[in-house]
Amino acid sequence: MLSRAGAKAVLTEYDEEEGYVTAISFKMKINGQDVGFRLPCDWKPVYEVMYKDKRSYSSYDSRFASQQSQRRAQAVRTAWRIVKDWIETQLAIIETRMVKTEQVFLPYAIMRDNKTLYEHVETNPRFLLGSGEE
Repeated sequence: MLSRAGAKAVLTEYDEEEGYVTAISFKMKINGQDVGFRLPCDWKPVYEVMYKDKRSYSSYDSRFASQQSQRRAQAVRTAWRIVKDWIETQLAIIETRMVKTEQVFLPYAIMRDNKTLYEHVETNPRFLLGSGEE
């Protein structure tokens, strides 16, 4: 999908401890300049939503670890499906020229310090909005 939309490189990033893919990064030309983007995928909130009211085996039951592993794997797959569908939808509105690529992916643009623009704004809310004082 991303390569058809003009991505020049695509990279998957992994969590070292658990081995799950945590983000997909890609590079595209925007106004003649290569710009990197990183789309994160946090499966943990998806897990909580999917299983918050579900009964689990007791942690003393031998089936507990297997059930937790299966649920975690399903949450990871579901989280990535959500990201895939979101990317697919964004690329469709870009292709129809309803928006520009940078309008959609700007929060995920990778800055010089390897943080995304969103991460900059999150840690410094005055970054874009200013102090609100005249």
